[in-house]
Amino acid sequence: MWLKANKINSLFKYLSLFCILLPVLTACAAFSSKRIYKDFVIVKAKSEDSLSSLAGEYLKDMSKGWVIAQFNGIKNITTGEKLIIPIKPFDRGRLRIYGLQTVPILTYHRFSRKKADKMVVTEASFDAQMKYLKENGYHVIKLDQLLDLLNLKYQAQKKSVVITIDGGWRSCHEIAFPILKKYGFQATLFIYTDFIGRKKAMSWEQVKEMSENGFDIQCHSKTHRNLARLHGDETLNDYVKALDREISLSTKQIKQKLDKQCKYFAYPFGETNSMVIEVLKKYGYHAAFTITRGSNPFFINNFMIKRSVIYGTFNLREFKKNLIVFTKADLK
Repeated sequence: MWLKANKINSLFKYLSLFCILLPVLTACAAFSSKRIYKDFVIVKAKSEDSLSSLAGEYLKDMSKGWVIAQFNGIKNITTGEKLIIPIKPFDRGRLRIYGLQTVPILTYHRFSRKKADKMVVTEASFDAQMKYLKENGYHVIKLDQLLDLLNLKYQAQKKSVVITIDGGWRSCHEIAFPILKKYGFQATLFIYTDFIGRKKAMSWEQVKEMSENGFDIQCHSKTHRNLARLHGDETLNDYVKALDREISLSTKQIKQKLDKQCKYFAYPFGETNSMVIEVLKKYGYHAAFTITRGSNPFFINNFMIKRSVIYGTFNLREFKKNLIVFTKADLK
């Protein structure tokens, strides 16, 4: 409870920033081009300025033009207008009296050219879903950004979403990969290492290619066994050893093959328990993901993060139901 209260108190500090800055902005009509303060900069837009150029100059990242746009409530810059550029995140968690921001995580498994079933999404359906995200202003963020958002260290776009793909199926490389590149999106691949290189699975070369193109490769265990349950006549001692192997060996192999230290884990079958979580922490994992449907507020348990599996049987209307980016408070 203390941690939750601490996050909320910290957040309210930044929620009040805009109210503090408004009178400052009004009062400085006479300034020439810019004024620099501890937490923000006020600039008068020049004809050559753009959201991306100002973000590059003051936020050191040209891709963060949306921060300036979102703070000032604009879509484009008008020459001569005064803009507030927040140097620090100003609305972490988007906590309001009437609700708060949540981040949906969309999860896929397999893809096909034509035939769909519950766990297989067709090429046409996946393309239509990604097109919908692109045309309706959704921003696909990475897991590092998600965790920073959940820990109130990151200023996220209002319509942020995460895309994950589980398993390591070859159709991920053949079908999903080019579609995601087409729309400028990247995804996280949760792979179980014993599968890679088998029939219908990606090769390590294909996994590496996706990694080199900005896709995040993370761990889904060694064999994809259910980590939350004992198998057959397995003793508790055997179970503990098996958990350690499932996590440690897969983590080690991804490090060897891709020179990547995994931080995020997707539970096979979406199930976990306290022992699994402790082993993950032992090997340096920062967060882990279930397949419990729903979006994630900033106070979600980092080792119980929700994901919504997108079934191949979904039409576009059913797909859109999984894109909840703001949860309204029940004020009754």
